[in-house]
Amino acid sequence: MAGSAHLGIGCRLFFDFIPVKGDFMQKKWLFILLTIALMISMLFIPFRTALVFYDGKTNNQQAFLILDSGDYFGITFTHSIHLTDVVEKYHITDDNKIIQYEMIYEEFGIGMPNDAMVDEEFEYIDGKYHIKNMTNEFDYLNIRNGKKVSNHRLSWGNSDERTDVHTVPFNDYFIPGNWYKLEVKQMSLFEQLKGVNIHE
Repeated sequence: MAGSAHLGIGCRLFFDFIPVKGDFMQKKWLFILLTIALMISMLFIPFRTALVFYDGKTNNQQAFLILDSGDYFGITFTHSIHLTDVVEKYHITDDNKIIQYEMIYEEFGIGMPNDAMVDEEFEYIDGKYHIKNMTNEFDYLNIRNGKKVSNHRLSWGNSDERTDVHTVPFNDYFIPGNWYKLEVKQMSLFEQLKGVNIHE
Protein backbone atom coordinates (compact mmCIF):
# COMPACT_ATOMS: atom_id res chain seq x y z
CA MET A 1 0.00 0.00 0.00
CA ALA A 2 2.84 2.39 0.87
CA GLY A 3 4.52 1.70 -2.47
CA SER A 4 1.26 2.47 -4.31
CA ALA A 5 0.81 5.72 -2.41
CA HIS A 6 4.36 6.82 -3.25
CA LEU A 7 3.78 5.94 -6.92
CA GLY A 8 0.58 7.99 -6.95
CA ILE A 9 2.28 11.01 -5.38
CA GLY A 10 5.19 10.66 -7.80
CA CYS A 11 2.84 10.57 -10.77
CA ARG A 12 0.98 13.72 -9.62
CA LEU A 13 4.25 15.59 -9.12
CA PHE A 14 5.44 14.37 -12.50
CA PHE A 15 2.30 15.62 -14.23
CA ASP A 16 2.69 19.09 -12.66
CA PHE A 17 5.74 19.60 -14.88
CA ILE A 18 4.15 18.36 -18.12
CA PRO A 19 3.17 21.37 -20.29
CA VAL A 20 0.05 19.68 -21.71
CA LYS A 21 -3.61 19.67 -20.87
CA GLY A 22 -6.35 17.09 -21.04
CA ASP A 23 -7.09 13.61 -19.72
CA PHE A 24 -5.79 11.94 -22.87
CA MET A 25 -2.26 13.29 -22.51
CA GLN A 26 -2.19 12.56 -18.81
CA LYS A 27 -3.21 8.93 -19.47
CA LYS A 28 -0.56 8.69 -22.17
CA TRP A 29 2.17 9.87 -19.82
CA LEU A 30 0.89 7.58 -17.06
CA PHE A 31 1.07 4.63 -19.44
CA ILE A 32 4.65 5.52 -20.40
CA LEU A 33 5.66 5.94 -16.75
CA LEU A 34 4.12 2.62 -15.71
CA THR A 35 5.72 0.85 -18.67
CA ILE A 36 9.16 2.12 -17.67
CA ALA A 37 8.56 1.10 -14.03
CA LEU A 38 7.48 -2.39 -15.14
CA MET A 39 10.54 -2.84 -17.33
CA ILE A 40 12.83 -1.83 -14.46
CA SER A 41 11.06 -4.14 -11.98
CA MET A 42 11.45 -7.09 -14.37
CA LEU A 43 15.22 -6.84 -13.94
CA PHE A 44 14.81 -8.04 -10.34
CA ILE A 45 12.23 -10.82 -10.80
CA PRO A 46 13.83 -14.32 -10.52
CA PHE A 47 12.84 -16.37 -13.55
CA ARG A 48 15.78 -18.60 -14.62
CA THR A 49 16.98 -21.74 -12.85
CA ALA A 50 20.75 -21.83 -12.47
CA LEU A 51 23.55 -23.64 -10.70
CA VAL A 52 25.29 -20.77 -8.92
CA PHE A 53 28.90 -20.81 -7.70
CA TYR A 54 29.74 -18.67 -4.65
CA ASP A 55 33.17 -17.91 -3.24
CA GLY A 56 33.61 -20.13 -0.17
CA LYS A 57 35.09 -17.31 1.92
CA THR A 58 33.15 -14.21 0.90
CA ASN A 59 29.95 -15.87 -0.37
CA ASN A 60 30.09 -13.55 -3.37
CA GLN A 61 28.63 -14.87 -6.59
CA GLN A 62 31.40 -15.98 -8.95
CA ALA A 63 29.67 -17.70 -11.85
CA PHE A 64 26.49 -19.48 -12.84
CA LEU A 65 25.32 -22.21 -15.20
CA ILE A 66 21.80 -21.95 -16.63
CA LEU A 67 19.93 -25.25 -16.18
CA ASP A 68 16.32 -26.43 -16.17
CA SER A 69 14.60 -28.57 -13.58
CA GLY A 70 15.55 -32.19 -14.27
CA ASP A 71 18.81 -31.30 -16.00
CA TYR A 72 21.97 -33.20 -15.17
CA PHE A 73 25.45 -32.00 -14.34
CA GLY A 74 28.65 -33.77 -13.43
CA ILE A 75 31.88 -32.90 -11.66
CA THR A 76 35.02 -34.78 -12.69
CA PHE A 77 38.27 -34.51 -10.75
CA THR A 78 41.59 -36.30 -10.73
CA HIS A 79 42.21 -38.10 -7.44
CA SER A 80 45.31 -36.57 -5.85
CA ILE A 81 46.66 -39.99 -4.71
CA HIS A 82 45.54 -42.41 -7.42
CA LEU A 83 45.79 -39.81 -10.21
CA THR A 84 42.73 -41.33 -11.88
CA ASP A 85 39.43 -39.63 -12.70
CA VAL A 86 36.47 -39.63 -10.34
CA VAL A 87 33.07 -38.59 -11.72
CA GLU A 88 30.13 -37.47 -9.59
CA LYS A 89 26.80 -37.05 -11.39
CA TYR A 90 23.83 -35.00 -10.18
CA HIS A 91 20.43 -33.78 -11.29
CA ILE A 92 18.35 -30.90 -9.97
CA THR A 93 14.77 -31.14 -8.72
CA ASP A 94 11.71 -28.94 -9.05
CA ASP A 95 12.35 -27.51 -5.57
CA ASN A 96 15.99 -26.64 -6.34
CA LYS A 97 17.57 -29.58 -4.55
CA ILE A 98 20.67 -31.38 -5.82
CA ILE A 99 20.49 -35.19 -6.09
CA GLN A 100 23.60 -37.29 -6.61
CA TYR A 101 22.57 -40.30 -8.70
CA GLU A 102 25.87 -41.86 -9.79
CA MET A 103 29.58 -42.07 -8.98
CA ILE A 104 32.31 -43.46 -11.25
CA TYR A 105 35.93 -44.22 -10.27
CA GLU A 106 38.82 -46.50 -11.16
CA GLU A 107 40.64 -47.24 -7.89
CA PHE A 108 39.64 -48.20 -4.35
CA GLY A 109 41.34 -46.36 -1.53
CA ILE A 110 41.26 -43.00 0.25
CA GLY A 111 37.85 -41.36 -0.09
CA MET A 112 36.47 -44.02 -2.43
CA PRO A 113 33.61 -46.37 -1.41
CA ASN A 114 34.25 -50.10 -1.76
CA ASP A 115 30.60 -51.09 -2.13
CA ALA A 116 27.13 -49.71 -2.75
CA MET A 117 24.64 -48.73 -0.06
CA VAL A 118 21.16 -50.24 0.32
CA ASP A 119 19.07 -49.85 -2.87
CA GLU A 120 22.12 -48.70 -4.85
CA GLU A 121 23.71 -50.68 -7.68
CA PHE A 122 27.42 -51.52 -7.89
CA GLU A 123 28.81 -52.38 -11.34
CA TYR A 124 32.22 -52.82 -12.94
CA ILE A 125 32.14 -51.61 -16.55
CA ASP A 126 35.11 -51.19 -18.89
CA GLY A 127 37.63 -50.94 -16.09
CA LYS A 128 35.60 -48.51 -13.98
CA TYR A 129 33.45 -48.92 -10.88
CA HIS A 130 29.95 -47.46 -11.07
CA ILE A 131 27.67 -46.83 -8.13
CA LYS A 132 24.23 -46.19 -9.59
CA ASN A 133 20.75 -45.44 -8.31
CA MET A 134 22.12 -43.12 -5.64
CA THR A 135 19.68 -40.74 -3.94
CA ASN A 136 21.95 -38.43 -1.95
CA GLU A 137 20.12 -35.11 -1.56
CA PHE A 138 21.85 -31.78 -0.94
CA ASP A 139 20.72 -28.19 -0.47
CA TYR A 140 24.16 -27.15 -1.72
CA LEU A 141 27.62 -28.58 -2.42
CA ASN A 142 31.02 -27.42 -1.19
CA ILE A 143 33.67 -28.05 -3.84
CA ARG A 144 37.39 -27.29 -3.70
CA ASN A 145 39.05 -26.63 -7.04
CA GLY A 146 42.16 -28.82 -6.92
CA LYS A 147 45.51 -27.12 -6.39
CA LYS A 148 48.10 -29.91 -6.25
CA VAL A 149 46.30 -31.76 -9.04
CA SER A 150 44.15 -29.07 -10.64
CA ASN A 151 42.06 -30.89 -13.20
CA HIS A 152 38.42 -30.40 -12.19
CA ARG A 153 35.86 -30.35 -15.01
CA LEU A 154 32.20 -29.39 -15.07
CA SER A 155 29.84 -31.23 -17.44
CA TRP A 156 26.14 -30.82 -18.09
CA GLY A 157 23.35 -32.11 -20.32
CA ASN A 158 19.59 -31.91 -20.72
CA SER A 159 16.91 -34.03 -19.09
CA ASP A 160 16.32 -36.13 -22.21
CA GLU A 161 19.69 -37.86 -22.08
CA ARG A 162 22.02 -38.75 -19.22
CA THR A 163 25.17 -38.21 -21.22
CA ASP A 164 27.44 -35.26 -20.58
CA VAL A 165 27.18 -33.15 -23.70
CA HIS A 166 29.09 -30.03 -22.58
CA THR A 167 32.34 -29.86 -20.61
CA VAL A 168 34.51 -26.99 -19.35
CA PRO A 169 37.60 -26.95 -17.07
CA PHE A 170 37.09 -25.44 -13.63
CA ASN A 171 40.27 -23.43 -14.13
CA ASP A 172 38.57 -21.44 -16.89
CA TYR A 173 36.34 -19.86 -14.22
CA PHE A 174 37.75 -20.63 -10.76
CA ILE A 175 41.02 -20.22 -8.87
CA PRO A 176 42.94 -23.46 -8.11
CA GLY A 177 42.89 -24.27 -4.40
CA ASN A 178 39.81 -22.16 -3.59
CA TRP A 179 36.57 -23.46 -2.11
CA TYR A 180 33.21 -22.83 -3.77
CA LYS A 181 29.62 -23.30 -2.71
CA LEU A 182 27.28 -24.64 -5.40
CA GLU A 183 23.57 -23.94 -5.04
CA VAL A 184 20.54 -24.12 -7.34
CA LYS A 185 18.37 -21.00 -7.31
CA GLN A 186 16.12 -18.83 -9.42
CA MET A 187 18.04 -15.88 -10.84
CA SER A 188 16.87 -12.48 -11.97
CA LEU A 189 18.29 -10.72 -15.02
CA PHE A 190 20.09 -8.30 -12.69
CA GLU A 191 21.82 -11.20 -10.89
CA GLN A 192 22.84 -12.70 -14.23
CA LEU A 193 24.40 -9.41 -15.27
CA LYS A 194 26.52 -9.43 -12.08
CA GLY A 195 28.01 -12.90 -12.65
CA VAL A 196 29.88 -14.88 -15.26
CA ASN A 197 27.77 -17.20 -17.40
CA ILE A 198 29.46 -20.59 -17.74
CA HIS A 199 29.32 -21.89 -21.27
CA GLU A 200 31.26 -24.28 -23.47
